[in-house]
Amino acid sequence: MITMELTDQMKAFVQEYEKNTDAKIGIVELVQILPTEENFLLFFRQQLKSCAEFMQAWRCYDADHSGYIEADELKNFLKDLLQKAKKPYDEKKLDEYTHTTLKIFDSNHDGKLCLAEMARLLPDEENFLLKFQNVKMVRREFNKIFELYDQDENGYMDENELDALLKDLCEKNKKVLEVNKIPTYKTAIMALSDGGKLYRTELALVLCAEDISAPAPL
Repeated sequence: MITMELTDQMKAFVQEYEKNTDAKIGIVELVQILPTEENFLLFFRQQLKSCAEFMQAWRCYDADHSGYIEADELKNFLKDLLQKAKKPYDEKKLDEYTHTTLKIFDSNHDGKLCLAEMARLLPDEENFLLKFQNVKMVRREFNKIFELYDQDENGYMDENELDALLKDLCEKNKKVLEVNKIPTYKTAIMALSDGGKLYRTELALVLCAEDISAPAPL
């Protein structure tokens, strides 16, 4: 991996972003700070037309279903976006794009991006995941909710079960979630599903504040 040092301006921006737990990346402000070659962030945002499209891409590039996009998976994601748009690049530049994206969006410095971190590439009006950050649950509560709405107890939610859950979440969190956006929420979340089957691990990416794949605390 090619390393690329951030300028003092970029470091200051990243540090300020990290202090704000519910920060929204201002892409216009960011582009003004980044060198011209790094304006690729604006390009990537333009390529992601909707949250549902982003979620489909996430499911595709999280190849090991770890719940994270790691450096090699991120590189493949950025490469395919560049190829789709017929934008010229070379391996050195692709490595720089990958490294810089991690530098800016990897808020906990673990060398990989969770769904919420990766979603910062989306336009704010498309990024419903920012809203869901405020309604996430601890693992125990999430598991209870999943089991409650998985009414047929088959281990996954279908579209109707998810719809019921989202309606109740919107009713409970009126100041955060919008009832009229339920179709948008549902379409985007179901993009994580496996042929219409939304398993616990996929829904947890949106609704659980903890990593459910990690061992439960004693």
